[in-house]
Amino acid sequence: MSGSLEFLDAGPDRSLFIPGGRLGVLLVHGLGGTPVELRFVAQALARQGHTVYCCQLAGHCGTPEELRRSTWKEWYASVEAAHDKLRKHCDTIVAGGLSMGGILALHLAYNRPNGVQGLLLFAPTLRLDGWAMPWHSKLLRFVRPTRVPLEFDLPEREPYGIKDERMRAIVVSSMQSGNAGEAGVFSTPLRSFANMNALVAVVRRNLPRIKQPAFIVHPRDDDMASLRNTQYLQSHLGGLVETLVLDNSYHIVTLDQQRHLVADRSVEFVGRLARASARTGRDRQTKAHKDARSEPKG
Repeated sequence: MSGSLEFLDAGPDRSLFIPGGRLGVLLVHGLGGTPVELRFVAQALARQGHTVYCCQLAGHCGTPEELRRSTWKEWYASVEAAHDKLRKHCDTIVAGGLSMGGILALHLAYNRPNGVQGLLLFAPTLRLDGWAMPWHSKLLRFVRPTRVPLEFDLPEREPYGIKDERMRAIVVSSMQSGNAGEAGVFSTPLRSFANMNALVAVVRRNLPRIKQPAFIVHPRDDDMASLRNTQYLQSHLGGLVETLVLDNSYHIVTLDQQRHLVADRSVEFVGRLARASARTGRDRQTKAHKDARSEPKG
């Protein structure tokens, strides 16, 4: 590993940063989640010499009330701030995330097309339509921040996005202990889902204009967000899309039973982008050298 994994602050910011080379990977956690859910993939990428930043979103890693008060625009501002930090260290940046974090990465790619060279999307979630979601989850997609009828929280449900029973027990125990910095909140405010819907509505409109190559990982039996989410992205994104469908995982693919496969394929994708970026840089240098030699002297 090029550098050691470190929390950026000893205080409430639980962002993870692993210093490395000039290619950076920005990873964004999901709604109500934490940067820890991306640690395994982050470490695999760092072992290849890449700089990796798993940022913490505004309002997260604290109480449900702090999450309730935050908005999707504040979450996105956290992503842009992390991108700004990463650009100080890196020439090429791949952005990605888990669940809603992937949607925020898509928004970044649209707004900063020259600052994002590729996308890593883990179980990207446009709609909560997985097999374990309650019947009323179908109504959640119609809720917007300006039209939240009641302030209440929706508790997490079995199997909590994790098929691996041992890993699930660890995560549930951490959530129930109130350690939101490690495992996230045990219930998510309705207003937070409304903000996610507002974000998705904006991103949907811009999908055809997002041209960066994307690697999407999605479980076939996603308990929270069905495979239809990825199929929609495949047909609407403006760039090349490579997809890996998992047969032995639930929603949180970065922690579940096939996390090693997820990490390995992510490393392969980023490696191809790194090699393509290096070739582009060499081609530019060669062209500049030829242009300089062909200039008339005198």
